[in-house]
Amino acid sequence: MRIGVLTGGGDCPGLNAAIRAIAYRAWMRGDEVYGFREGWAGLLGEGNGHLLSEDEIGGILHLGGTILGSSRTNPARDEDEMRQVEENLRRREIEALVTIGGDDTLSVSAKLSERGFAVVGVPKTIDNDVPHTDYCIGFDSAVAIVGEALDRLHTTAEAHRRIMVVEVMGRDAGWLATTGGIGGGADLIIIPEEPISIEKVIEHVQHRMRARSFSIVVVAEGAIVEGLASSAVATEVDQFGHPRLSTRGIGTRLAEELEQRTHVEARVTVLGHVQRGGSPSMFDRVLATRMGAAAVDQVHSGKTGVMMAAQGLDIVPVPFADVLGHNRTVDRRFFRLVRQFVLAGERDGTAK
Repeated sequence: MRIGVLTGGGDCPGLNAAIRAIAYRAWMRGDEVYGFREGWAGLLGEGNGHLLSEDEIGGILHLGGTILGSSRTNPARDEDEMRQVEENLRRREIEALVTIGGDDTLSVSAKLSERGFAVVGVPKTIDNDVPHTDYCIGFDSAVAIVGEALDRLHTTAEAHRRIMVVEVMGRDAGWLATTGGIGGGADLIIIPEEPISIEKVIEHVQHRMRARSFSIVVVAEGAIVEGLASSAVATEVDQFGHPRLSTRGIGTRLAEELEQRTHVEARVTVLGHVQRGGSPSMFDRVLATRMGAAAVDQVHSGKTGVMMAAQGLDIVPVPFADVLGHNRTVDRRFFRLVRQFVLAGERDGTAK
């Protein structure tokens, strides 16, 4: 067979590990692998891609980013562009396509599958919000970045008796803020799933300052703080209609409000694209390898129109139809446990 592969949406650690696994597994089966550059943009116009070689794939397991490049191009918004995608696949004699991406990339994959083409998806997103999979490629690596940042910020916050507000990624789901926050010892975590009033935030931070003289607040970029004055609204959108939350500045506004109302110096750290960069963790390398290899096996089974999902110790196929249209949000039971540990730390003075 000749199998195509592309990486779409935001980059993250582990993409190259997945590309490598797809290529090696395909070559073991006697297949050719054709890489399309810049995500779905590589399938528009005359197309942009090439047959992958062993020299190109060797040594990329530990590298961040993606050797194929990526973009947030959305051909599904235009019928002519979807025809261009199909024509490029036919012209290059691609028999099946493996797409590595988040919910947007998977939504285009589903549209292409509905049009009769063989497509298998591999989930990646540091937000970890794709349904029916316990983990997405890139999440574990990004959590480690958040945790390390919080470890470093604790020392400077304590030295200067400051409030530190740390803004992390997370449009609709707070997995990154929650997991990184509890692992890094944050004393308040604000996520999209659990709106909170500015009064509650102030009350919590003041209580913490009385107990320990410094405070670390983690806020997801898509979180809602009710009553936050002059909160900026993100107006720029990408091709999938998502607002650019980096322009919203919730971390900056929250730090300004806290300083104004508590009279304690507050600083903001926006981790931004640092969370997407660097080498993948060992977990992400293994996860990407397993998912990539499983995607090729799924193509050869003839049962496409699915996403490979990590469920427990297994990698299993899940139909696109079951994945699209909703996000996997933080389980309320997990978040309640987080708050219990935070409150316990406040009571006995053991919070980091």
